[in-house]
Amino acid sequence: MRIVDLLFRFFEFVLVVLLTAMVVMVFGNVVLRYAFNSGITVSEELSRFAFIWLAFIGAVVGVRDRAHLGADFVVNALPPAARKVCFLLCSGLIIWSASLIFIGTFRGHAINMENYSPVMGIPMEYVYASAYVLSIGIIALTVARLYQFATGKLSNAELFAAVDPEEAMALETNVSGQNSSETKR
Repeated sequence: MRIVDLLFRFFEFVLVVLLTAMVVMVFGNVVLRYAFNSGITVSEELSRFAFIWLAFIGAVVGVRDRAHLGADFVVNALPPAARKVCFLLCSGLIIWSASLIFIGTFRGHAINMENYSPVMGIPMEYVYASAYVLSIGIIALTVARLYQFATGKLSNAELFAAVDPEEAMALETNVSGQNSSETKR
């Protein structure tokens, strides 16, 4: 198993832990407030911080799995050469956007180390550090896809495929099977 696969299995585990912790904290706090007229003070703040990390790590996992929404009906109508140009433009925009997130987080780093959360009293940079994970993860995955594209390991069907990787593999197999049967004729 590759190191990248292990990293993403860890990310998925962290997502499960964060979501479980959020559900337990919010549900437990609701029960405590209504049943016992009390609550856990840090529950709201901690669940909010967990949600931020959950969203940003989930976004990186979504980029790897190509699970984000995409309107590919226009791109699919284009010829293969134009589709490749669109892929390069989109990849450039993704890297640029993720770079802006990284730069903005880096510039706010010193300020956020001096800002403390009201209840828990931790530096807010620990919360905003999730933007580092987001930006570095998205840039790395996009550069990896660009490398696959440059080396010919990324087919035209996979450029903007908004389907499961297994479905894309089945589609490629069917297309390859049709091409080989056509050459036999």
